[in-house]
Amino acid sequence: MKDIITIGDAMITMNPTSKGPMRFVHSFERNVGGAELNVAIGCARLGLETGWISRLGNDEFGRYIQHFVRGEGIDTSQLKLVDGYPTSVNFKEVLEDGAGRTFYYRLNSPTLTLTPDSLEESYIANARILHITGVFPAIDEKNVAIIKHAVTIAKRNDLLVSFDPNIRLKLWSRERAKEVISDILPFVDILLTGTDEAELLFNTKDEKEIIEKSKLLGISYIALKKGEEGSVGCHNGEIIQSAPVTARKVVDTVGAGDGFDAGFLYGVLQQWPLKKILMFANTIGSMVVSVSGDNEGLPYLEDVLVQLGEKEFIER
Repeated sequence: MKDIITIGDAMITMNPTSKGPMRFVHSFERNVGGAELNVAIGCARLGLETGWISRLGNDEFGRYIQHFVRGEGIDTSQLKLVDGYPTSVNFKEVLEDGAGRTFYYRLNSPTLTLTPDSLEESYIANARILHITGVFPAIDEKNVAIIKHAVTIAKRNDLLVSFDPNIRLKLWSRERAKEVISDILPFVDILLTGTDEAELLFNTKDEKEIIEKSKLLGISYIALKKGEEGSVGCHNGEIIQSAPVTARKVVDTVGAGDGFDAGFLYGVLQQWPLKKILMFANTIGSMVVSVSGDNEGLPYLEDVLVQLGEKEFIER
């Protein structure tokens, strides 16, 4: 049985070899990125059995990503390479303070060949958590039906559904994002969201109000990711403010939220108390920002435990 499976695209990520506006950067390094895939990688490095459903181009970039994902120990039995659709690419811009932007080239994405019928119910049923984000349905309108079908299968087979809105306004409008995500939220058991995204979805900045509105939808785990301010979590009526974990040095903020998600899901599967889950997830987020790249900074379990002080953390 898989601990976690996810659905989404992946891209070749071209990381700049120097900082500053992209128009002044002259060379890039090839890496692999993708919101859902990053979470899968993070979970696999923590020791969870992980699977990924996707499509890649039948080209050199597609084969490179396929080999990379297999090397991370992620099950790729639901991954196919397809002809006639180039593997997507993005270029990253990283500024001196670690902030940045991403420029996407994903027209005619290989994931266009995915349909609701592509999803094997037996594969999804043989997992504990289905993790999805708002990125995949934003890429193309037809992906909305795929995600809705996936969560329907998940609930029919008693999986927990984890959702990170990960709203990318370069890909869709605020109105469409809110409409689609509002239809998904009643299926969600674990909501992992940034505060700005939560404000868009729930029309409020008030954290308690966001939590109450989430609970009314039947969401049992709620985590508000607040970056440098830490996080807020709610489960079984308990609301906890978790202090931030100071990063050694902020190099690149991309992937920090995905690292938090992986850590939170790991803690849920271990049935840890909420306070411990949030501390673990916050620590991973702080470790990710100290390394350049989408997933290069995602740590292995032993690295996180060393960071936390293994004996003290386990005994909490």
